[in-house]
Amino acid sequence: MNKQDLLALPSTNFIDDIIHKDLESGKYGLRVHTRFPPEPNGYLHIGHAKSICLNFGTATKYGGLCNLRFDDTNPSKEEQEFIDSIMESVNWLGFTWENRLYFASDYFEQLYEFAVQLIKKGKAYVCDLSQEEIRLYRGTPTIPGKLSPYAARSVEENLQLFTAMRNGEFADGSRVLRARIDMASSNFNMRDPVLYRIQRSTHPRTGDTWCIYPMYDYAHPLSDALEGITHSICTLEFENHRPLYDWCIENCDVPCLSQQIEFARLNITYTVMSKRKLRLLVEENFVNGWDDPRMPTLAGMRRRGYPPAAIRSFCEKIGVAKANSTVDFSLLEHCLRDELNISANRVMAVLQPLKIILTNWPQGKTEKLDAENNPEQPQNGSRELILGRELYIEQSDFMENPVKGFHRLYPGGEVRLKHAYIIRCEEVIKDEAGQITQLLCTYDPQTKSGEAGSGKKVKGTIHWLEAFSALPAQVRLYGQLFTKENPDDVAEGENFTDYLAQDSLIIPPSALVEASLADIAAGQTFQFLRHGYFAVDLDTKPGFPVFNRIVSLKDSWRKGLLPSQKG
Repeated sequence: MNKQDLLALPSTNFIDDIIHKDLESGKYGLRVHTRFPPEPNGYLHIGHAKSICLNFGTATKYGGLCNLRFDDTNPSKEEQEFIDSIMESVNWLGFTWENRLYFASDYFEQLYEFAVQLIKKGKAYVCDLSQEEIRLYRGTPTIPGKLSPYAARSVEENLQLFTAMRNGEFADGSRVLRARIDMASSNFNMRDPVLYRIQRSTHPRTGDTWCIYPMYDYAHPLSDALEGITHSICTLEFENHRPLYDWCIENCDVPCLSQQIEFARLNITYTVMSKRKLRLLVEENFVNGWDDPRMPTLAGMRRRGYPPAAIRSFCEKIGVAKANSTVDFSLLEHCLRDELNISANRVMAVLQPLKIILTNWPQGKTEKLDAENNPEQPQNGSRELILGRELYIEQSDFMENPVKGFHRLYPGGEVRLKHAYIIRCEEVIKDEAGQITQLLCTYDPQTKSGEAGSGKKVKGTIHWLEAFSALPAQVRLYGQLFTKENPDDVAEGENFTDYLAQDSLIIPPSALVEASLADIAAGQTFQFLRHGYFAVDLDTKPGFPVFNRIVSLKDSWRKGLLPSQKG
């Protein structure tokens, strides 16, 4: 696109406004180059999805490029498993980095040489203070910091010591390389921050080649600059780090003066986003791994059955802002239902079976019925159902002593079987303990659904399964992982895990589904009529499907209003 075409693109947020000004001024020519730079110390979560959509989406909008770069500067917490999962999640979400996969470790030699440049310019020095001493020397918000006694070292001594640090001549934690900036700065990040530390940890990519590693705040801006990143989009907690970001770029001989832009991170009710807390949930076995369907990780959402298009829609709806806020989880559920209503075929499942015998149905007779797969997608066609003398319905669809407004089955009452006939409950059979074991009913052969003359009206329609063809299945009913709207906000002496929901996973013991679901593949999604949307889990085996509930059918989110605007 030429400059005129780029400037004609609609500006939908403040980041677009910045890009338009840069295009107008020619700051980067017509280039728009972004990056998504995760640290490989955990799995990506829904908060990262917002950043992924923003970085890749912005680049696509302006005909630019977006890199995937791993900021792998802390090998003690980084693993190849996390690298692999991050790449899978970005791809699954619908984005590709093409041939632009990078690692901060690709630049370790260049970052080291930049540090040597800073030492030669008198802008960095080797410091022997301990971590605790460095903290004390930094001062307080009202008291300026105190210069390290090692800041007076000569350039030659600093170069010698830094080389020795690289060569492994000192113990871990015994020395660091610090930037020489301003110990009186109101911004603590500028009070001679640490640039390098000694750390003997085997790196996932470089092995034991290095025993010194650059700090994130040093490696990140220089990696951006080396890759020619024009707009370094990050979350709001890095706003106070921007002066250091600019200082690193301005004081090293880099090919591009990248600029950092901060936006509000994504917070969702009943959810934690901290990698530390998510790691604790996994390591302390509160959940079944990083891909547990209750987790807010993209791997967990993928396994649960979330369509990536719904997550992209969610990120678009919440928009891009400068101030932090919290989005109601119901908005995400609304986006899921919108997508699944179109994409998921309908089937019938009975989670708590109650047996029915149609006493006037001939012994041994079965009848084939036609059922539409998805009323929203006529092209999806129909499937065949089998109706016989013995059926199963939901226990909750029968009430021996019905309350006012109950329009399902009760003694002497009538309902329509979905896609089939109207039935009437004639007798209730109980066991010795007084528990209902089955219902004896009759069907009206003149009321077959969809046929002429079947116009008899009843107020209720219920789903069902033919008893002998129904397929046993495991159905996992997932709910919110936390009972507290903001599980990060806990009182002194409490822990966020105190608010883990005890019923976040319920597995009905006798669930049944249509026989057509015997040989389905993991990842397929369906609407179980009147129960919600479900996905086939990885644990599925031939003849015994396992389903995860993605979301229920009820949508409480008010269209046209963000959750924060609801009265």
